[in-house]
Amino acid sequence: MKKQSLVIFLCCLLSTQFSAVAQEAYFIDGYHGGVYGHYPLGQTDFITKMLKKHPDWDINLEVEPETWDVVKLRDPAAYEAFQKLFEDQSVSTGRIEYVNPTYAQSYLFATSGESNIRQFSYGMALLREHFPSAVFTTYSSEEPCFTSSLPYILKSFGFKYASTKNPNTMWGGYTRAFGGELVNWIGPDGTAITTVPRYANEDLQPGSTWQSIAWYNSKDYIRKSFDAGIQHPVGMTIQDAAWSHGWAKGPWLGQDTTKFYTPTRYTTWRDYFANYSIGTPDEDWHFSQEDVLTSLVWGSEVMNTLAQEVRGAENTIVQAEKMAAFASLVENTPWPEKLIDEGWIKLLLSQHHDCWIVPYNNLQGGRTWADHVTEWTGVTHQNSQVVIDRSLRALNGKSGQNAVRLFNTLAVDRDEIARVKVPSNWVRSSWEVIDPQGKAHPTQLVKEDGNTWLLFRAHVPSFGYSTYTIREGKATANDALSYRQEKGKYVLESDLYRLVINPEKGGVIESLIAKKLNNKEYVDASSSWHFNELKGYFGEQSTFISSADQPARIRVVEHGPLMLQLAIDGMIGEHPFTQTIWLQQNEEKINMGVFIDWQRNEAIGEAGIPFSAENPRKAFYDDRYKLLVCFPAAISDQQIYKDAPFDVTKSQLENTYFNRWDEIKHNILLNWVDLGSNSKDNSLALFTDHTTSYVHGSDHPLALTLQYSGRGLWGRDYTITGPTDISYSLLPHAGQWDDDRIWTRSERTNEPLVATLVDAGADDVAQQSYFSIEDHAYELVSMEMKGADLYIRLFNAQSDEANKQITFGGKADKIAWVELSGEVSEQAKYATAEDHATAITAHIPRFGIRTLKLSNVKIE
Repeated sequence: MKKQSLVIFLCCLLSTQFSAVAQEAYFIDGYHGGVYGHYPLGQTDFITKMLKKHPDWDINLEVEPETWDVVKLRDPAAYEAFQKLFEDQSVSTGRIEYVNPTYAQSYLFATSGESNIRQFSYGMALLREHFPSAVFTTYSSEEPCFTSSLPYILKSFGFKYASTKNPNTMWGGYTRAFGGELVNWIGPDGTAITTVPRYANEDLQPGSTWQSIAWYNSKDYIRKSFDAGIQHPVGMTIQDAAWSHGWAKGPWLGQDTTKFYTPTRYTTWRDYFANYSIGTPDEDWHFSQEDVLTSLVWGSEVMNTLAQEVRGAENTIVQAEKMAAFASLVENTPWPEKLIDEGWIKLLLSQHHDCWIVPYNNLQGGRTWADHVTEWTGVTHQNSQVVIDRSLRALNGKSGQNAVRLFNTLAVDRDEIARVKVPSNWVRSSWEVIDPQGKAHPTQLVKEDGNTWLLFRAHVPSFGYSTYTIREGKATANDALSYRQEKGKYVLESDLYRLVINPEKGGVIESLIAKKLNNKEYVDASSSWHFNELKGYFGEQSTFISSADQPARIRVVEHGPLMLQLAIDGMIGEHPFTQTIWLQQNEEKINMGVFIDWQRNEAIGEAGIPFSAENPRKAFYDDRYKLLVCFPAAISDQQIYKDAPFDVTKSQLENTYFNRWDEIKHNILLNWVDLGSNSKDNSLALFTDHTTSYVHGSDHPLALTLQYSGRGLWGRDYTITGPTDISYSLLPHAGQWDDDRIWTRSERTNEPLVATLVDAGADDVAQQSYFSIEDHAYELVSMEMKGADLYIRLFNAQSDEANKQITFGGKADKIAWVELSGEVSEQAKYATAEDHATAITAHIPRFGIRTLKLSNVKIE
């Protein structure tokens, strides 16, 4: 009996050991980089040889698509050999999966939603030219290239899976740890995609500021994962050529099995999801933009500049496409495909993550990434302007000076101050404009950057135009804009606001009253900060310095019936600055700007933190020490809302500040943040001209980051070499962001009315709308022609999810809702009216993105 028991015990022991040995782990290996970042000559041949040498090794690729243009030219034999290996894209036997097919491996959280879509569409199109059999199944990135709206974008392009891990390149950040083996990553519109997250047990690597414990499938990581109930744990490193131990290594884990958990199987992501994982997610992850935890050197001169350049190029290329659509639909002009494609491609390159995280690194020809961003976005601007100018010539016929025609590229009616460039000699006369109904309106002439501009209030219908005739004369003006001095202070008034500016305290705003909001006072007079104050920690002086420390001089730059411009000339320490405030008649946004003429480089930011790559403390993390422009607002029970690509987040943060790599918080301002109220007090929206960071907490007012100077990533000294020139705006309003259409107001700034002088005839149609949406319910994101087909992208930023009617001023043979991949998702319901217009029924969920395809479209 004892012998039998011993046999049973030994069998159980062996069975347990066998079971433990058989419990397999998985690893995602591959390559990251490309011709712009790092792709050495001979790399393709090396990858091919390594795949043949290691038959159990699978790879996942995140290589810039343009790389293959270069490889095909410089190493054709290796290119063809790799193409043959790539042909097998089956789930089980295919050994290569392309996991990030974006054109330039953009961070995605720092750019527009439409830019993110084009990153995929242009990248996938080029890759299919090189690899016709390519199947894009899983999205994964070695950098934190994530944003909350990705689930819909990925699913609409045909992806099935995603991963939010980036275990070995976390310098710029990471996603929040959440969940187990598989989760449903749910985007803001409700779309879900099966995802391997950064597990809740996937801790950040001790002694590192760039890795999590999943980077090498250590025994500790895998055992922790098993203990957490993860049956098929997976680690990941997509190798980067920037490291000497990177691309020349072949299989990342090497051959020494004492260093990592065994058995570990190399796999493609698609194979892991389909054949090894649990298959069905066991948890939902309602992913917020605040789950994207990233920290770049916000406020540095180089970051401010490149972010402004990218934002400007994003706005102009989208508007150029819409103007080209105008011309194509109305005048049947050829679609400027070459100009638009080149403009987009250069813009996409300027969004490469390396532009943002290593802007000072040399790229090509001894020029830095930042230098190339200036060049690339310059091409986008140039091409966009050519497209707009050609479209205007086609739409307007011969040029003239008896009228101005205004084009509205948004799907909302607009009533605002318009501006058109006019001859400089017009300043010798007075002018008025006549609207399509025959009413005269006053104008105002201003000079900016050597040009003369005519300002006037205009109404332009949704995606349409209005024509205003111009004549010499002076229409009756409403004297709503005024300024005066009272007891040494300046009082500015418009029909909507009353501002009090104190020159003795550096020109800070002591009072901001919104007249039409029950005379609400927006300045918190009890705060230790001042409203519109510049304040930051200057290292050489070892103290905070404020613009309020020294008196300022006030200048009235422009004063007319439509616009009042005031300049505040002051000093911040030894450095002169000019803050500008623009008040416009019946305009709810208060436009502002700051220009700082730095006399020399100054250390600005948290001091006393010696740089070390391993040290989690970094001087550029805590924005409270950077130079800020502050807005202490008299709003009770404050609540922050902020926009993201195709999303708006209600912040759950107690505050935005942090000073360690392992405690990063989401503090990114893309286009705007709205300082709302949980107790239904009034709100204050802050808009900016570039992606940057903001500061807010219960003990700190809302503030915009202006300037940082000091050590940044990899110890690089981010210095001040020129002036700071930043534009921002404030909008006091009554309700929450969606009640008062803050998203749309931002788009109005991004896409101003397109104005040109024309020779208008008596028979010209003075006003026309070609596209409108019931209740202005959706944002018109983009509009482009592909052959005879019109593609219209819409976004629902509002809460109303009821059916809406879209009116298109033309006809089409067929109308369908299509995915981003081009596949038809459903046929649209529509009817054609006698006036040659088409009524389309739409239902788009909140934060939903949808694309209409109108086939063989015509406007008669």
